[in-house]
Amino acid sequence: MRLVVLCSFAVAALLPVASFAESASCNAAAMEKKLAGAAKTSFLKKCTKDAAATCDTAAAEKKLSGAAKTSFTKKCNRDAVG
Repeated sequence: MRLVVLCSFAVAALLPVASFAESASCNAAAMEKKLAGAAKTSFLKKCTKDAAATCDTAAAEKKLSGAAKTSFTKKCNRDAVG
């Protein structure tokens, strides 16, 4: 029973990241849209900024702080940007 509870908490903790990870990464989305030059740069800048905000929100929901928050946010951003 204890294992079932722990597994359900682990799955619930990953839901915000999983839902963001389901969308295409910023680089993949830029390639899909066939962007180049200034348009690609602008798109990647906005996408990266949005990803950072989403990752910060997910970290806040998990009540992370310090090194755990930094590690989580870096990985989340890296996954989102691609």
